[in-house]
Amino acid sequence: MESIRCVTENRRAYLPLLLEADPDEAMIGRYLDSGRMYVLEIDGAAAAVAVVVTLPDGSCELKNIAVDPTRQRQGLGRRLLQAVMDREAADYALMYVGTTAPTEGFYQSLGFVYSHTVEGFFVDNYPEPIFEDGVQCVDMRYWKRRIQP
Repeated sequence: MESIRCVTENRRAYLPLLLEADPDEAMIGRYLDSGRMYVLEIDGAAAAVAVVVTLPDGSCELKNIAVDPTRQRQGLGRRLLQAVMDREAADYALMYVGTTAPTEGFYQSLGFVYSHTVEGFFVDNYPEPIFEDGVQCVDMRYWKRRIQP
């Protein structure tokens, strides 16, 4: 059975899953306790997680979304993100997400449009180089989507 719930306690228990999307524990520590965390569970086990934080302009940012590697390519990330957007729409008009080229198509397929780029983000903020699909991540590209009906 699949369910999605908000996590209010013991968020660090989900750190191994969060590290799938953000490989630096210190970076995760910067936002883990300041936002809302959601978990998609299948038969009581965490299959995907997401963390959303409030931005200074009153919009929100999806800081992390990760799916257990053994459960990827099953639509879980899509279902979790859609549920998160539906739940967050009561409080925010816009959602932003910062990502890299390999995952941009996922966000575009959910209606996100390009917003802006933060040059050198991954080089400037992570102690070790990050690679996706064999390419080093350098710039963070932000996408946005209106989530209120």
